[in-house]
Amino acid sequence: MELVVFSAKSYDCQFLEEANAAAGSPHRIVFHEARLDAQSAILAKGVRAVCPFVNDVVDAATLRVLHQHGTRLICLRSAGFNHVDLKAAEELDVVVARVPAYSPHAVAEHTIAILLSLVRQIHRAYARVRDGNFALDGLLGFDLAGRTVGIVGTGKIGLLVAQMLDRFGCRLLGCDPDRSSVFPGEYLPLDQLLEQSDIISLHCPLNPETHHLLDADAIGLMKDGVTLINTSRGAVIDTRAVIGALKTGKIGLLGLDVYEEEDELFFEDLSERPIMDDVFARLLTFPNVLITGHQGFFTSDALTAIAATTIANVTAFEKEGAPLHPVGLPTGSIKGAA
Repeated sequence: MELVVFSAKSYDCQFLEEANAAAGSPHRIVFHEARLDAQSAILAKGVRAVCPFVNDVVDAATLRVLHQHGTRLICLRSAGFNHVDLKAAEELDVVVARVPAYSPHAVAEHTIAILLSLVRQIHRAYARVRDGNFALDGLLGFDLAGRTVGIVGTGKIGLLVAQMLDRFGCRLLGCDPDRSSVFPGEYLPLDQLLEQSDIISLHCPLNPETHHLLDADAIGLMKDGVTLINTSRGAVIDTRAVIGALKTGKIGLLGLDVYEEEDELFFEDLSERPIMDDVFARLLTFPNVLITGHQGFFTSDALTAIAATTIANVTAFEKEGAPLHPVGLPTGSIKGAA
């Protein structure tokens, strides 16, 4: 079966080719650097399976073009599927598959790395030392032990983050409509979690219920000087509201691996160009903000698992007419979870 991969980087080519070879090379893979949208969809003409990434545009218009030219499987190489119009796919009888779990440790460990870097000002200290500045003024941190951490979304990644922070001696609060029996803390409704937490870490999917989950009203419930970490999806937070809270000191430290308008920025080298997104540029002016470019998944272990599951999804669709991991619509509301 032929598979067309969009937004392909060198590492995508490497890991997908290796996974295909390990499976006996059942598929012919064609790689395109172009992002998938309604215009580039023609590149998959006559091909039954396409493989988009998180910032590709898989809306109704794109799906109609793909369907018209023979595509019947959207094989996401990601866990998130908020960029796919699932209703349009269902109407067109196009199957959507994903990689539900590749390496939750990768994202969880990156979350902890961002948190520790912020709390102990590692990123700023590194830059200072490189310039020969060994002064400690402005680098004062705080202990994680004894702090209250709110985990919003206690799936595999959120649960791992909670377990790691439990070992640091943190008090853990959780919010999720699906409670985990092994969560090492107490579940609370979102508003109570926001009110009590010194640190808040987001690990929920993006859907209509969680879009701008942390808006100005939600931020207003938080403690002054709160630390906020988001390694889930950018639009879970209202970025403009967060900037306002940074300006007033309501948010003391902010760590992001995602951004709600990241599709025009992340995964590209823009070092020789001005950043045209004024909101993102404003975020970069704050010394208490640390941003990485959707890097949480980027380990060899995770990429190996993503590629293997992607190939397995395509193989199952070819042989049985259904992928191993079809996308299901989200249920429940995290806002009311207790």
